[in-house]
Amino acid sequence: MPQWALAFFISLGVVLVVTPAVIFLAEKTGAVDKPDARKVHTKPIPRIGGIGIFLAFTLSIITVTIISNFEGETLRTIKGLIISGSLMFLVGIVDDYKNLPAKLKLLGQIGAAAVLVVGFDVRVDFITDPFGDYIYLEWLAVPATIFWLVGLTNTVNLIDGLDGLAAGVSGLAATTILLVAMGQHFFLITILTAALAGAAYGFLFYNTNPATIFMGDSGSLFLGFMLASISIIGAVKSAATLALIVPILALGIPILDTTFAILRRYLGGQPIFKPDKGHLHHRLLKLGFTQRQAVFLMYVISAMLGLSAIALTEVNSQIASLILLVVIVSIFYGARKLGILTLVNR
Repeated sequence: MPQWALAFFISLGVVLVVTPAVIFLAEKTGAVDKPDARKVHTKPIPRIGGIGIFLAFTLSIITVTIISNFEGETLRTIKGLIISGSLMFLVGIVDDYKNLPAKLKLLGQIGAAAVLVVGFDVRVDFITDPFGDYIYLEWLAVPATIFWLVGLTNTVNLIDGLDGLAAGVSGLAATTILLVAMGQHFFLITILTAALAGAAYGFLFYNTNPATIFMGDSGSLFLGFMLASISIIGAVKSAATLALIVPILALGIPILDTTFAILRRYLGGQPIFKPDKGHLHHRLLKLGFTQRQAVFLMYVISAMLGLSAIALTEVNSQIASLILLVVIVSIFYGARKLGILTLVNR
């Protein structure tokens, strides 16, 4: 069995076995998400499902690492990913229990990202422009990489508003990067994304509407951080901007939703970190979609964006940049015409 397949099935199996115990733990320790005016569920639901996702991914990667006898730079990268990912998970699990202030939560995210970037030298030092020339980031390399990690982490966190949404979109994004990595023979990336996809898809068994458990911040922050980190590792190995474009497209829906949320709150004079009911999934529900329909629609769009990302890897950087621009403008225009991404809440 290929290592990536082994990583996938170990992760899938672990999350399926562990999650019922996590549900029991959540109920015993009071880690439940209670309904309020902003949320769509109507009864308390356990919300520390991220424990299962974290354990599944981590155990899978450790097992494959031991079996494959990784060493050198590959082993160092895996250590950095596990250590920094564990820190991000801890930030999320503390928030699930204590509801951390937004600024303290952000500081914790920056700290976890800094461990990977500064402590293990996982960063992008240069990218290529649409004409194939190198752009060296120099002193901006560290802050730019941390910004990327924290930013992408929070896009997944903010989209976690409907049953199965964050897990499904993250699973599709991981699958997209996995397929691209296979085509480009990035051995480590295939293993990492396969383990992440297995954890996300396995969790969907319990998280699909009607959900019996939510992933909570412990899950959404961890998934987002892993996707962001893996894309950085891919960019370092390929030295190509396409390695960063792929996750941007694969996570196009949450990225656009987060962008609009920031603009909406800023223009409305609201704190940027203050939750509201203006997210894409909220607007789809207002348009008359059921939870299942809204989630399925976003799955379809994410899958189409993922296929576009895979197609981009087969063309040169100039054409890729043009296609990416057309895709983003098309999504923006369509969403505006439907009234689901308006900057003002109605």
